[in-house]
Amino acid sequence: MLSNLKSIIVLASAGLLAAGCNKAADTVIIGTVHTAEEDMPVAEAIAIKDGKFIYVGDKAGVKDYIKAGVTEVIDHTGKGMVMPGCFEGHAHYLMGNTLNCMDGLMLNPVEDDVNTFFEKLKLAYADAKEKGKSYIFGFGWNYHTFLVQGMPTREQIDAVCPDVAVFIHDSEGHKSLANSVCLRNAGIIDAEGNVLKGEIRGGKISMDAGGKPDGLLLEQAVAYVRNRGLDFDEILTDEVATHAALLSQQMLLANGYVSYMDGWSNCFGNSRYFDVAGKLDAAGELHILLGMTYEFDSSCDDVDAELARAFEGRKYTKGHVNANYVKLFIDGTVEGGTGLTLEPYPDGHPGIANWEEDEVADITGKANAQGFTMHIHTMGDGAVHRAVNAFADRGTKEARNTLVHVRNMPQEDFQRVADNGVAVVSGILWHVLPDEMWEVVKETAPASVALKSYPMKSYFDNGIVMTSHCDFPATSGSPYDPFGIMEIAVTGSCPYPGRPGEFTRPWWPEELITREQALQALTINGAWQMHCENERGSIKVGKYADFLLVDKDVFECPVRDIHNTKVIATYFEGRQVY
Repeated sequence: MLSNLKSIIVLASAGLLAAGCNKAADTVIIGTVHTAEEDMPVAEAIAIKDGKFIYVGDKAGVKDYIKAGVTEVIDHTGKGMVMPGCFEGHAHYLMGNTLNCMDGLMLNPVEDDVNTFFEKLKLAYADAKEKGKSYIFGFGWNYHTFLVQGMPTREQIDAVCPDVAVFIHDSEGHKSLANSVCLRNAGIIDAEGNVLKGEIRGGKISMDAGGKPDGLLLEQAVAYVRNRGLDFDEILTDEVATHAALLSQQMLLANGYVSYMDGWSNCFGNSRYFDVAGKLDAAGELHILLGMTYEFDSSCDDVDAELARAFEGRKYTKGHVNANYVKLFIDGTVEGGTGLTLEPYPDGHPGIANWEEDEVADITGKANAQGFTMHIHTMGDGAVHRAVNAFADRGTKEARNTLVHVRNMPQEDFQRVADNGVAVVSGILWHVLPDEMWEVVKETAPASVALKSYPMKSYFDNGIVMTSHCDFPATSGSPYDPFGIMEIAVTGSCPYPGRPGEFTRPWWPEELITREQALQALTINGAWQMHCENERGSIKVGKYADFLLVDKDVFECPVRDIHNTKVIATYFEGRQVY
C-alpha cells in the first residue's frame, strides 16, 4: 500500500483540491490519512475551516492553509492514523443506559448464574423498598445458562419480591422474566393467578404444568408485558432520559462513532427520547448525527394509527436528528429458537413470525410514501426472504430500506437486495462464535444454516451496501469499538474472554473481508445508510470534518493488533468532542 502512496498524493494535490488555496484554515492535521474515498484512499494532510474539509492532499500543499495565530497545526506523523469518524448502524444505547441511569438490576451474562441472579434480586428488592419504588427493572441474564441450571419461576421471584413489579430482560433482549405483580399489571393473570390472556401474536407466554404462566416471556410477549406491566412515566423521567442520552453520546464518541442509528427510540412505550434529543441539539449539546427509529410491535391493534404516530416524529428531524425511520421485528434469534427459518429446527418448529409478508409490504409502502425508511430486524433466512419480498413489492429504492442483523440470507436474495437498494446492517462481531457454542448451535439451529452465519464478503461481491453494528447492550462482552469489529471482519476471530493470548477460531472464513472493506462498512457505507453520504462518511473536500485521530495505522499494524487500537481524539464538524 505504501508503495503507491506518493503517486496517489501527487495526483490528488496536483489539481483536484487546489480551489481552496490561500484560505486560512482553523485546523491543519498532518499524518497518515485514510480517507475512505476510492479515488484517493490515502493522503498526508487535511485542513478544516468552519467545520468542513477545505483541503485533503500532501504536506507541501497544506502549507497554503496555515496562518500564524489563526490555524492550529497538529502533527500526527508517526503516531497512528487519521480516519473518518465511524457510523454505528444499529444499537440500543438509549435503552441500555436508561437501565444504568435508573439503578436497574444489571446482570453479567458470562459471570452471573441463577444463584447470583437471586442474590442480586434480593438486594434490588431491598433498594426498591427503601426508595419507595414500585418496580424492579433489569437486564442481562444468560438464557442458555438459566435453561441448564433451571429457569427461575414466577413463584420463586414472587418469594423474593412479593409486592413490586419485576421485569428482567435477558442479554439478547428477546426473553424476559416477570413476577406475578408485573403479569397482573399487564392483564395476563388475575389476582388468583388465573390466565386472562395466554397468547400474544409473535410471542409466547411460557406455561407451567398447570397451564398458568411460569414467568418466562419470549419475543413480542416481552414487549406486551413490559409496556403494560411497568409504569414508564415513573421510570423514564426527563432527568433519566437526558442523563442516558448524554452518557450514550459520551460512550459513542469515546469509541470513535460520530453517527448513531438508535434501534428503538420510543423505548418503553413513549417518545420521551425524541423530545430529549431535540432539546439537546437545540442547546448545542448533541455532537453526533442521531438516527431515531419508531418501533411498534405486532400486538398493536391499529397499524395505521401506529404509523401515524411514527410519522409525527418527522417534526424532530432537524439539525443533527433524523427521525424518519420505522422499525419492525419480523423474528427473534436463531440460537434462541425464535428466528424464522426456511427449514425447520431439529425439533420441527419454524421459529416465530411477528408479521405476515403482506403486512410488511403494506407498512413498507405506506412508510416509503411518507419519506420514511424501514429498519427491520431479520435474523433467520425466512425472515430475510419475507422482508426482501415486501421491499421488492411495495418499497422504493430511494428509501434505502434496511435489513438489520441478518444471520442468514437465501442465496437468491443477495442480488434482489442489491437491485432494490436495500442496506444490510451486519452484526460483524457475531461472526465470532465462542468454542463452547459450536456444538450447541449444531444441535439447536436448522442444519442448513447451523455452521454458517453472518455473511460479509457476499455483500461486497453482490454490490450490496453493508454497514456495521454492535447492538449494545445486547452483546455484552463483545467489542463495541470499531477496531475490535474490524479485526473480526478480517480474521474471523477475536481475543478469547479470560484467556490472555488466545483467540477464538474462525467461524465462516469464506466470508471474511479486507481491511479496506471493513473501513468502508464502518464509515462511508454507514453514511449511505443514513442518507448523508454526500456530506459525511469520508474525508473529502466539502464534507463535514467528522474524523478520528487513532494511535495505530490499522492498515499497516499486525492483523492481530488491530483490536488494540485506541481513539486519541474524535472530531465532529471540525470540533474536538472527545
